[in-house]
Amino acid sequence: MKKISAVLFALILTLSSLPMAAAEEETVQQIIEPTSHILVVYFSATGTTRGVAEKLAEGLSADLYEIVPEEPYTDADLNWNDSRSRTSIETDDPSCRPAIAGELPDLAPWDTVFIGYPIWWGDTPRIVSNFVEQADLTGKTLAVFFTSGSSGLGNSMKHLEQQSEAGTWLEGRRFTSRTTAEELVNWARSLGIEP
Repeated sequence: MKKISAVLFALILTLSSLPMAAAEEETVQQIIEPTSHILVVYFSATGTTRGVAEKLAEGLSADLYEIVPEEPYTDADLNWNDSRSRTSIETDDPSCRPAIAGELPDLAPWDTVFIGYPIWWGDTPRIVSNFVEQADLTGKTLAVFFTSGSSGLGNSMKHLEQQSEAGTWLEGRRFTSRTTAEELVNWARSLGIEP
C-alpha cells in the first residue's frame, strides 16, 4: 500500500508541475541559438509584420526573434480611432516603454540585424524603442522594415537611430502583407546584405 501511495504522490507532483513547465517554455523560446550572421527582429500586433519578418528570415536563412509585449495588445488597444486606446496613449508619450516579455537575446553572434514593426501614427511602436534602447547594437549593421497600407517611414527610423546611439543604420523600406520573399531578399541585397 505504501508503494502505491508513493507512486500516486509522485504522479500527482509530476502532473501538477506541467503548467509551470509550459509557462517556463514560453519564456525560454525567446532565447535563440544563432545559426546565421543575420538576425531578423520584429514586433507584430496583428500578424502582418510577422508574415513579412518570416519571409525575410526564410529568404536570407536568418535567425528570427519576436519582440513580445509583456501585456499583449487587444483589439481595443489597437483602435487608432479612439484617442484613449492604449496605442494612442503610448504614441502620445515619447517616454513610454512597454515591457518586453522574457529576456532579450545577446546580439553578439549577429553582425546584421533587421528590425521590423508596423508604423503607428508615423512612428515606431514604443515597445520597439524599448528594444533598441536595451539591446547592444554596437558594431551592428541595422536595417528597418515596416508594414503599412500606405503610411511612409515618417520619423521612425530617425528616432530608433537616436535611441540606440549605436550601429550603422541603412535605409528602411515599407512592405505589405503581399510582399514576396524574393522582393525582400532583393531589397536586402540592394543594401549589400547577403545570406
